[in-house]
Amino acid sequence: MGTVHVLGAGLAGLSAALRLAKAGRRVVVHEAAKQAGGRCRSYFDPALGLTIDNGNHLLLSGNRDALDFLKLAGAPEGVLAGPDEAAFAFADIATGERWTLRPNAGRLPWWVLDARRRVPGSRARDYLAPLGIFRGATKSATIGESMACEGLLWDRLWRPVLLAALNTEPQESDAGLAATILRETLGAGGRACRPLVAVEGLSAAFVDPALTALAAAGAEMRFGRRLRGLGIGDGRLTRLDFSDGAEELGADDAAVLALPAWVAADLMPGLSVPQSHRSIVNAHFALAPKPGAPLLLGVVGGVTEWLFSYPDRLSVTISGADRLLDVPREELARTIWDEVSRLSGFSGEPLPRWQIVKEKRATFAATPAEAARRPGARTHIANLALAGDWTATGLPSTIEGAIRSGATAAQVLAGVGTGASTGGNAALRGAA
Repeated sequence: MGTVHVLGAGLAGLSAALRLAKAGRRVVVHEAAKQAGGRCRSYFDPALGLTIDNGNHLLLSGNRDALDFLKLAGAPEGVLAGPDEAAFAFADIATGERWTLRPNAGRLPWWVLDARRRVPGSRARDYLAPLGIFRGATKSATIGESMACEGLLWDRLWRPVLLAALNTEPQESDAGLAATILRETLGAGGRACRPLVAVEGLSAAFVDPALTALAAAGAEMRFGRRLRGLGIGDGRLTRLDFSDGAEELGADDAAVLALPAWVAADLMPGLSVPQSHRSIVNAHFALAPKPGAPLLLGVVGGVTEWLFSYPDRLSVTISGADRLLDVPREELARTIWDEVSRLSGFSGEPLPRWQIVKEKRATFAATPAEAARRPGARTHIANLALAGDWTATGLPSTIEGAIRSGATAAQVLAGVGTGASTGGNAALRGAA
């Protein structure tokens, strides 16, 4: 049985490596950085004196691939925290109004009939508007071509939710991606929409357990290895050229390329990948939240969009944030703190220790044109599969999409180098 080389130790690569190692394959993971996790990891920030994530992430209880990954990695119970029911606190910073959206547990959405559970001022029939997204999904349409992007419910629910999920202005975003999100979460009922946050950090929740599980399965991790090129002959991958030397592949060996889209395109000329990207801005304030603060607060009417109340800090995420990239960091910190202090009961308090993190290429732009450029996991090279949230997962760039892509890549390679039929390994068939 040959070795599978997983190139990249972000969540996509770790997902593929875990699936393959648990199925009995010999796995070697190569990572250019000195640590695993890619864009989903934690690090100590000296300006704050705290350990933070390199991006705030919200998961939902309907993210089955992410939850299955945690089980496969043996992550401890409670690494994801959230309310016992689907409940989303919101605040309108312009008016001071607050409300909590409470979908009922089952698929039949009777909650829209209860004014106490829905957005203030909205009517039950207003919640039918996203049905147009599902119609648009069959025509490669944008959300703007599929539903009316205006009105109270658009401003207070659909736009903030879709912007957070797609990281692209919703009007120009792909209706198919939005339809998948809605189908797997809100459309599946409140049981699938309970918010979950890695309160102790993304590394503690996802990365560290995966590394422990990989070591227990006999997988090898090699850090500080930057891939420079691929050797290909007779339709197969035959060599991996790293910054510290080349590695030849045997006849039964295979590989998963789980690197950023632009890196993959450089390594594989002619590979179709998304070309346009969108940024995310995160702001962190070294101040513990007041007792009773919601773990997650959706914000409309300001610069702040989502406020996370971690045990030791207040953190803000702003999606589709290209407009903020040129704003000086201190100016941005003061603007956001002015809003956060009012939202969190610290009005009038001076600016605490802070950090602004700007991710210029956080995700691919979730437009129909960019979605059409996403490649599948299977390539024209028999023993090479692709993984990454930029591949054709059916989802936008999310933790769920990254993990799903790794599971799919593992499925593609299930029979390579094992002598198995094209049906692959039974342990992997349920993963994709």
